[in-house]
Amino acid sequence: MEETLKPPINSEELRRFLAEDMPAGDITTEPIVGAERYARGELLAKAALTLAGTEVFAAVFRLLDPEAQIEMSAAEGEEIEPGRIPIRVRARARALLGGERTALNLVQRMSGIATATRRYVKAVEGTGARILDTRKTMPGLRSLDKYAVAVGGGQNHRRDLSHAVLIKENHIRVAGGVKAALEAVAPQRGRAAWIEIEVTNQDELWAAIEGAPDVILLDNMTPVQTAACVGIVRESGKQILTEASGGITLANVRSYAEAGVDWISIGALTHSTPSVDLSFEIEPE
Repeated sequence: MEETLKPPINSEELRRFLAEDMPAGDITTEPIVGAERYARGELLAKAALTLAGTEVFAAVFRLLDPEAQIEMSAAEGEEIEPGRIPIRVRARARALLGGERTALNLVQRMSGIATATRRYVKAVEGTGARILDTRKTMPGLRSLDKYAVAVGGGQNHRRDLSHAVLIKENHIRVAGGVKAALEAVAPQRGRAAWIEIEVTNQDELWAAIEGAPDVILLDNMTPVQTAACVGIVRESGKQILTEASGGITLANVRSYAEAGVDWISIGALTHSTPSVDLSFEIEPE
């Protein structure tokens, strides 16, 4: 499992985002604003949130104006209240107006993910369970989405299909069973970060334990069922981590954590968390 707190800024990717928004220039701003006119912009929090994506936000404007001056007054992962101004930017007005929406979309999404993650992390404090993301990310934004989870205090599950083995129900069905699936992936042990298999009942669980994966994912079980399965894994004496996933919400996540699992993965962190309310107010200089 990886936890990356360095902002994953990819200039080529950001340029593609900007080109998507103004493929042939900004035909509103350019006739109104002179090329050498300067302005100042302030990022304003309009709701309580956990801040993420500040360096990505700044990088958008630096691409449009390499001389842009960025003033940061809040750190990544900081919890801020409505009315706070975490970033101020001085740059050419065309750069501020042209990059506003792209920069805002990114920081709003990333801060939304970090804010949701922080709530889950706080909900399981003291249990030892770790909150993880999944691969249910927006195509093209996975590195930013996963970075935002880490900023919020969560941890990253596998990056992609080349990173770790995760045998799911469809793999098991095609392979012909839990045992057959685990035997088939055994040669990947030296390549994979870990080997994990999903189970949905105790029969599958016993078969998985015999195959000795690194992690067993307990899928769509109740907290009571989860606790029973965790007990079976521990009684086996094998060093196997357990993960809960499926149907987990902020209202019940504590119950899953108290069931004794090591990991709790939540797809909603990245696939359905709303963006937070931030605005970018621009004033001429």
